[in-house]
Amino acid sequence: MAKYIRSFLQIGLHDVGLVGGKTASLGELYSALASEGVAVPNGFAVTADAYRDALMQPGIAEELHRLLDGLDKRKIKQLAATAAKAREVVYKAMDTEPLREQIVEAYRQLEREFGAGFAVAVRSSATAEDLPTASFAGQHESFLNVRGAKDLFEACRRCFASIFTDRAISYRIDNGFDHFKVALSVAVMKMVRSDLAASGVAFTLDTESGFRDVVFVTGCYGLGETIVQGQVDPDEFYVHKPTLKEGFRCVLRRRLGGKQIRMVYGKGSGNRATLTRTVSSAERERFCISDTEVLSLAEMAVRIEEHYSKNAGIAMPMDIEWAKDGSDGKLYIIQARPETVASQRSPDVFETYTLKGHGPLIVTGRAVGEKIASGRTRRIATARDLATFRPGEILVAPATSPDWEPVMKIAAGVITDKGGRTCHAAIVARELGIPAVVGATHATEKLKTGTNVTISCAEGDIGSVYQGTVAFDVTRTPVSELRQPRTAIMVNVGTPEMAFRVAMQPQAGVGLARMEFIISEHIGVHPMALLKPKEIASAKARAAIARLVRAYESPSDFFIERLAEGVGTIAAAFYPKPVIVRLSDFKTNEYASLLGGEAFEPKEQNPMLGFRGASRYSHPAYAEGFALECAALRRVREKMGLSNLRIMVPFCRTVEEGRRVIATMASNGLKRGDGGLEIYVMCEIPNNVIQIDAFSELFDGFSIGSNDLTQLTLGVDRDSDIVAFDFDERDPGMLEMFRQAVVGAKRNGRHVGICGEAPANYPEIARYLTQLGIDSISVNPASVFRTMAAVLEAETSLAKIKV
Repeated sequence: MAKYIRSFLQIGLHDVGLVGGKTASLGELYSALASEGVAVPNGFAVTADAYRDALMQPGIAEELHRLLDGLDKRKIKQLAATAAKAREVVYKAMDTEPLREQIVEAYRQLEREFGAGFAVAVRSSATAEDLPTASFAGQHESFLNVRGAKDLFEACRRCFASIFTDRAISYRIDNGFDHFKVALSVAVMKMVRSDLAASGVAFTLDTESGFRDVVFVTGCYGLGETIVQGQVDPDEFYVHKPTLKEGFRCVLRRRLGGKQIRMVYGKGSGNRATLTRTVSSAERERFCISDTEVLSLAEMAVRIEEHYSKNAGIAMPMDIEWAKDGSDGKLYIIQARPETVASQRSPDVFETYTLKGHGPLIVTGRAVGEKIASGRTRRIATARDLATFRPGEILVAPATSPDWEPVMKIAAGVITDKGGRTCHAAIVARELGIPAVVGATHATEKLKTGTNVTISCAEGDIGSVYQGTVAFDVTRTPVSELRQPRTAIMVNVGTPEMAFRVAMQPQAGVGLARMEFIISEHIGVHPMALLKPKEIASAKARAAIARLVRAYESPSDFFIERLAEGVGTIAAAFYPKPVIVRLSDFKTNEYASLLGGEAFEPKEQNPMLGFRGASRYSHPAYAEGFALECAALRRVREKMGLSNLRIMVPFCRTVEEGRRVIATMASNGLKRGDGGLEIYVMCEIPNNVIQIDAFSELFDGFSIGSNDLTQLTLGVDRDSDIVAFDFDERDPGMLEMFRQAVVGAKRNGRHVGICGEAPANYPEIARYLTQLGIDSISVNPASVFRTMAAVLEAETSLAKIKV
């Protein structure tokens, strides 16, 4: 009699043809990585031979050929009817006595280990599954909380029959797989009691940009099916792999998700025995797992990636499912497969989407992908409405499921009410290369069928849906055309959400990271308002601040953690390249606009020349707030291990003011030279140029701020419509200022760069600065390629002159 059962200890990656990719991977993890701290629940596989032998019974294969040969998958109703009949054929064919006996015996053996009637998960595993170029994720059925030998055999038969779900048939046709050359195996493994705890997904890269130096973890309460189905907005965490390997145990960044429901076990067996329960508001306001657990998952994910990469002989980013058992408190890996979307993008061309305008904003959510698309919306409430969908429309739905994939393949974009970046809608949109905005609350209420909209996922972490057709550009730059100039071309980065994708462009690091963007977007509260809430007159503002900080031990912790995460994300993205972060440079009117800010800011006639930059840091009105900034930067360098972070002081008017700032920073734990810390200063006031020798004694480098330097040199308010036409960095006086700054810094052995857009807007300025021997030019990400070309041309011309 044929043997159809293999224990996890008996299988590994070489057994894909026998047990499918998913189960081969489970066996590999169980047998090879348990000694390295990767815990996998025990179980067994029902091999694909059981399926193949069932199809060899008289008339079975012939009946399936009759149903499937010549099937037109575009006819959705015909596809559904054919698939249902095919599943019925396979389901009946799997009812053999030898198969029943072997499954029952294998379950009895596990009962001796885990107790009578223990629960198992029954998961399908195709022999063409989890390949580097095709994941087959979600195409076949799985069954949870299955108890007892009788129900287990029934679940296995249904698993085998799911090889002919509508979506699996469609997927095989699209990917060129022969229906009769793909077989199905079934994995049976002990259920992890995540219904009492949490579960989720971990990727060993950033799913949107493909950036490979992070582990991206998502989690929710209860069984992880709610994440895959897009029913919840999960918690999200990033861990930086290079510094984790160096021994720094610190979560890089976290985002609290809604976690609206949890899926738990019911009283019966199989999928019908799972129920959903509403999560209490108190639980929703907490992360579902601790930082320690996030770091443990990241360490396991890195070990798995390294193991698979070693076996494959190439880097192999992984897509990993995890679950925490509420009974024993342990973390388990319940699935691992090669990531097949972000890691497969061609590195030969850099593609950048840029909006040319904005329409009225309708909804926002989590951005999936980096593209932009316009089209007419089609609101789909249930699977019954799918037949109305037309090619090129934008799908609007509460959430999506695997059965919707034939329609998603003809959609221009996807918008869902619920879901995070690892839900079904996000996974499929990513694979199809179309933009999606998931977790866009009330989208199905606000977007009626037939509305013209533009989906933008090219503006960072937040995906936006604008009313109407908004024009956009697509820039495609072949890597083969790029040559790095000798002068370092760096980038200006304001938002952490853009850091990973920008870091993948050719560049030499970050010449300017603006701290005030992070404070305004990710904190939104005046630092002094957090320290002295009683001085805030507005009860509404005090209440709003209390809501923001309620999950933290102190309001200060809220500010320090949020700022450290924002700055740390940028520093991690470009690590180990230099990242120069500029200390806060709000004007008083801008600070006053922050929550609680009016109580702490004077009203000035000319804030541009007032209480800003270096003058604030040791002043009694702001010194305590500045201490919070220093604490956040110290956390980035010392706890996160991001020693590539350099600090830049803005708007430093005098040498004496520079001395006070250096002393104040040292008193707050940021001493120049300690741990290799370099402190730069903005060269944006004429006095910085005039006294550059004296400033060089205090600072390690200079960054020319061409906007303020031009404004103060020419006496022109760049924000004034009346005189703004005189604002021109090409003025001879400005060129002399540039010359003195570069020559002076060089004379003192100090780094000198520029962080304005002048070199990008005016190629002649890029050429002039290159001829002066400037060390670096930092521009906005969209300007990198043309600046690189202008500088390279200047360097080539200069070399010819010297010859």
